[in-house]
Amino acid sequence: MGIPAPTGTGICQPASATKFSSMPHKLRFPFDKFLVGSLCKTLLISGLFLYLISLFLSNNPDCPASEFFSPLRLTWPLPKSEITDSTTNLNHLMFGLVGSVDAWKHRKAYIESWWRPNATRGYLYLDTAPTEDLLPWPPSSPPFRVSDDNTELLEKTKHVAPIMVRMVHAILEVLREEHEGMRWLVMGDDDSIFFVDNMVDVLAKYDHTKYIYIGGHSETIMSNVYFGFNTGFGGAGFALSHPLAVALAKNVEDCFMRYPYLRSADQITMTCIADIGVTLTANKGIHQIDLHNDISGFLSAHPQSPLLSLHHFGKVFPIFPSKNRFESVNHLMKAAKHDQSRLLQQTHSQEPLETFRPWGRNLRRPFYLFDTRRLSKDPCEAPHSFFFESIEKAKGGIVTMYVRASPRGLPVCSSSGNHSADYISKVQVFSSPTKLIEVSSL
Repeated sequence: MGIPAPTGTGICQPASATKFSSMPHKLRFPFDKFLVGSLCKTLLISGLFLYLISLFLSNNPDCPASEFFSPLRLTWPLPKSEITDSTTNLNHLMFGLVGSVDAWKHRKAYIESWWRPNATRGYLYLDTAPTEDLLPWPPSSPPFRVSDDNTELLEKTKHVAPIMVRMVHAILEVLREEHEGMRWLVMGDDDSIFFVDNMVDVLAKYDHTKYIYIGGHSETIMSNVYFGFNTGFGGAGFALSHPLAVALAKNVEDCFMRYPYLRSADQITMTCIADIGVTLTANKGIHQIDLHNDISGFLSAHPQSPLLSLHHFGKVFPIFPSKNRFESVNHLMKAAKHDQSRLLQQTHSQEPLETFRPWGRNLRRPFYLFDTRRLSKDPCEAPHSFFFESIEKAKGGIVTMYVRASPRGLPVCSSSGNHSADYISKVQVFSSPTKLIEVSSL
């Protein structure tokens, strides 16, 4: 971009210089052509020099901008990182939880284990007003709303699954509430367990101004076959960027009209989002837990991805010995409050030990979307199991204690000689007080 020539003279225009001969005073220069050429070069070089200085000063944070150079200043579009108001934090997340009065009586402990009064934002949508035994409503629970009466909508759409319509319609109802500053809408059930610090860190890596749908698959192959491999399973929780949530809410009732035969809230949500042109971004830290029995083998070999959610805790064994399900969740949250970034993270890759079984009956292998190890009584293959007992801050780090719950009940592995681990009863783990930096991709 050049500097415009000064107006009112013909100095930089050699063709005009010859016109001086016709002026009344008959001014002549013995070396006019040489002089004119030199002046033009000097002005061009000087102008370019001044222009470069102005660019440097205007973009140097240590030098205040001068209005003297304002006519010459060129403004460049800023990269995304510089125009974003701030890094995503917990206040930018809005939670929409859908449940029922009957279920809430024995599920609220799951939600209260992670809900942070006056910090987390969101609402619990109940099918009816709370009964007297649930009142007064405690501040430890999310504020509640009663779901819309969808009778007229159901008559209009002839939808076959009224309960599922209520669950999906909650997306629209959340957006009717005050949601200033919201970047992400996170939907879940009344027994969804979220790890909100990890959730914030993961969502902060995405551009919340675009249409984004983040969720998790089921652990079992057949559940994904039934409901779709592009479906984010709602009990595990899924996140919608604010623009996508608004677009979905605007069109969701029309979507009920188009698909009155869908019987799953997760399928309805996925299909309506697909109509907008958006597909699922799957995340390995979101867990539906479509499993039964003991899931310790699954949790002990968690993918090297931040733990974002767990679901269906009422359908599996308590995850800690000598504790019930609610006590187990609260015990897990003790570790989560100190350092969520390292929760269930491994130092090496390991396949889950098949202590659990899949949902469904009379299924044939393969059952799962991941590789597993079969249970074995071979003392060289069977693991020694230690469970989280305590966590505390220490000088320069965090100390976590794991204890053996019971003897393994197997002989010593012959290949280990006399070096048996049977006599180890406790394991201490020392970790950094800073967050674990995730090296894996999204």
